[in-house]
Amino acid sequence: MITLLSSVGNIGRRNMRQVVLLKAIPDVNEIKFDPRSRAPVTAGVKKKISELDKRALEAAIQTKDAVGGEVVVLSMGDDKTNTALLAALAMGADGAYIVIDPELTGLDTNATSKVLEAAMKEIGEYDLIISGEMTLDSMSSQIGPRLAELLELPQVTYVKEFSVADGKVTAVRDLEDVDEVVEVALPALITVTREINEPRIPSLMKIMRAKKKPRIVWDAPALGLEVESIKAMSYVIITDVTAPLVERKQIKIEANTVEEVAAKLTEALAGEGVI
Repeated sequence: MITLLSSVGNIGRRNMRQVVLLKAIPDVNEIKFDPRSRAPVTAGVKKKISELDKRALEAAIQTKDAVGGEVVVLSMGDDKTNTALLAALAMGADGAYIVIDPELTGLDTNATSKVLEAAMKEIGEYDLIISGEMTLDSMSSQIGPRLAELLELPQVTYVKEFSVADGKVTAVRDLEDVDEVVEVALPALITVTREINEPRIPSLMKIMRAKKKPRIVWDAPALGLEVESIKAMSYVIITDVTAPLVERKQIKIEANTVEEVAAKLTEALAGEGVI
C-alpha cells in the first residue's frame, strides 16, 4: 500500500518508537564499467539497502523485541528505493516513510540532512534514531551526525553494542584500539558499525506480508520544502566518477616445465615487490 500525502501523515504510535535511516544503493556486485570511458554502468542495476543500514535495522528490531514499541524506516530516493524498502518491512519494520522527488536528486550530505530533518518533523514523536556509520556508496559518515545536530539530539557514533533502559541508551563505541562506553538520555541518535550484528533473512511469509504494511511517500512540497532553497544548500558537486586506469605490463613467461615456470614467475613477482 502506497499513500502519497500532501500533508502530515503518521503511522500509529505505540510505546517506544525507533526510526531507522536507510539508503537504497545500487548493488555493487552488479555494477560494471564501460571499458572505454571507465564510467560505471548502472542501467538495469537493482537497488538494495546499504549493508550497514541493514544492520541498523536489525539492531532496532532486536531492541523492539526486548523493550516493545515500534520500528519505522525513513529513506530518500526513487521508485527503486520504494521497492528496496520492502526488504526492510519484511525484516520486521512496522512501516516506512520515503521521500521521492526527482527535483531532490544528486544532493550532497548537507542538503540531504535538511530534507531528512523536515521528514523527521513530519514523523513526529520518536525515542531513538539509528543509522549505519556510513553508506557503502559514498562512505561519508556524515548523515547521522548532521541530522543529530539539526534536531539538537545527543549522538553516539561507531556503536558496536547498545541497550535501552530507564529512558537512556547505553552504547559501546568502537574506537579501533579501545572501546568507549557512553550513556545518553533519549531521544538520541546512534550510528552502528558492521560488528553490531548479522541481519536476519526474512521468510517468504514475511516478505508477502510486507506488501500490506504502511508506506508513506512524500515529495518536497509535502514536507514544506522549497526545492531551489534545498539545492542551494548542496555544496559538493560530483563532476565525474570513473574507475582507475589500470595498465597491464603483459609480461609473458615461457618455459619448458612447470617447475621452470614457477621459478620464473616467483622471480618476476619478487622483482615487482609483490613477494
